[in-house]
Amino acid sequence: MRNYEFTVIFDANEEMTEKGMEFVSSQFAASSVEVTKKEDMGVKNLAYQIKKQDKGHYFYFELSANPETINLMSKEMLLQGEILKFLFVVKG
Repeated sequence: MRNYEFTVIFDANEEMTEKGMEFVSSQFAASSVEVTKKEDMGVKNLAYQIKKQDKGHYFYFELSANPETINLMSKEMLLQGEILKFLFVVKG
């Protein structure tokens, strides 16, 4: 198990944010990912448009997971319309 930092930007629409969080939470639960910290950073203006959106709702997580699990979750997240951007970083 490795420690990761995970940042995700959802569509700023409240309904889309809720759908996105449900998806991320279900992925974590199904993959036995241990979340040690979760922070709602709120809606912020984006530096440039992403999927024709000017604003995004940011969430930050610290978690422990296997590298294979992170790869599988990344592939699944690419297919979700609610997720504008996401980034997994190995915590040193």
